[in-house]
Amino acid sequence: MTARIVVLASGSGTLFQSLIDAPQRSQDFEITGFVTDQPSAPALERAARAGIPVAVIALSDFETRDVWNSALSDAIATYEPDFVVSAGFMRVIGEPALTRFAGRIINTHPALLPAFPGAHAVRDALAAGATVTGSTVHYVDEGVDTGPVILQEAVEILVADDETSLHERIKIVERRLLVQAVTELAHEIGKS
Repeated sequence: MTARIVVLASGSGTLFQSLIDAPQRSQDFEITGFVTDQPSAPALERAARAGIPVAVIALSDFETRDVWNSALSDAIATYEPDFVVSAGFMRVIGEPALTRFAGRIINTHPALLPAFPGAHAVRDALAAGATVTGSTVHYVDEGVDTGPVILQEAVEILVADDETSLHERIKIVERRLLVQAVTELAHEIGKS
């Protein structure tokens, strides 16, 4: 059985592209939909080139965050996913999606969680004087970057690193770990 995944992203979509390009995808998983909160996200072009259906659920189009949360959950459900991949989605996923897809939402984060959660992990690691950071793929729960870890890999912080150079090196690891995690989860689904 091929696992059905929905990818969420807000920006350029390089993590999304790593899943599109994954050689295992044709056997292990199918990207059935792409959801973004940004009407002009460059990731939309990636979805179009790959022939992946899209939904744009912009927060500004909804009266309240609760209404947006419901619309996001419904948009994801439209694509009937076995699991959901938050790949650079810069919004906290809330109810009802957390309940509807409980234990089936994964996220990437540019740090070795539980260290440096939140939107500025790379900057925070540098400011703290850390010598090592990395990338984490984890399950999404009601907290911010607090769900159980699936995979992690360390990235050394070099003396010459600034936020941009360090983040670029972390992204290389993050893309590989995301494909590995999705492939492993797809195998588990295929066995059930």
